[in-house]
Amino acid sequence: MDLLPIVVGVDGSEAALRAVNWAADEATLREAPLRLVYASLWERYEGAALAHDLGKPSEQVRAQDIVETAARRAHRRQADLKISTEVLPEEPEYTLVRESRSASLLVTGTRGRGGITEALLGSVSLTVAGHAHCPMVVVRASHDNEVRPVPHGRIVVGVGEKPTTPAAVRFASDEARRRGAVLDAVRAWRCPAHETTDHPLLAGEPSRMHQQQAVEVLEKALHDVSADVETRRRAVEGNTRNVLTDASRAADLLVIGAERHHRHFGLQLGRVAHGVLHHSACPVAIVPERD
Repeated sequence: MDLLPIVVGVDGSEAALRAVNWAADEATLREAPLRLVYASLWERYEGAALAHDLGKPSEQVRAQDIVETAARRAHRRQADLKISTEVLPEEPEYTLVRESRSASLLVTGTRGRGGITEALLGSVSLTVAGHAHCPMVVVRASHDNEVRPVPHGRIVVGVGEKPTTPAAVRFASDEARRRGAVLDAVRAWRCPAHETTDHPLLAGEPSRMHQQQAVEVLEKALHDVSADVETRRRAVEGNTRNVLTDASRAADLLVIGAERHHRHFGLQLGRVAHGVLHHSACPVAIVPERD
């Protein structure tokens, strides 16, 4: 049976080409095909104006040129990759969410060509991350500044309140196995202010209780991880977004789950995921957790 492709949303920006680099390496690890998709209504309505703003002749910003440039980049990165391209005159959010239905992984960057366009393309990635049907990796503009970054050998997964929904842990475990990396499971915990006490005999008891609960959640979350994956468990006191952002500084990939509710059609991306996407020091994988 043919493997589902890794789909990359490309837009001609350097950030998107960094995402192509990351996806080409991942496709090689998975022995999966790579599919490069350009979707925009700009070519229909604003192609000439966009070319003028960029100071380039219109033929240099045509959609076909964009996907062909991305394909050449991927082939330079991984010469044996099977690559296909698609140009669609559609809204990118709609197209990428639809593409995620038949992809093993969806990959995007978050920055565009500059100014208002930069903010717009960032919002595309955030919108798609809140609705994608398959796992999605967001490679921010600051990632992969080197041609081939030195790996940390560490995949971080954020463990939330519901360890019984293990899609994110499974994804992170598979990534760690492919890369021969350590799976670092992190659970942030905090002691509510109303539970603290100044009594010298009780000092520290509420904190120890919450820390122990976090350790138990980690144990449950990692219960089914294969023994051939080296795992570490860390219960860290602090704000979840800050704890995961700190952990990302020495990671190759940060993995977090995102709940998907079948009867809810709005943006399904929580505050932690939204914050991590903006501040992570490494690429972030958003893995749907179905209710």
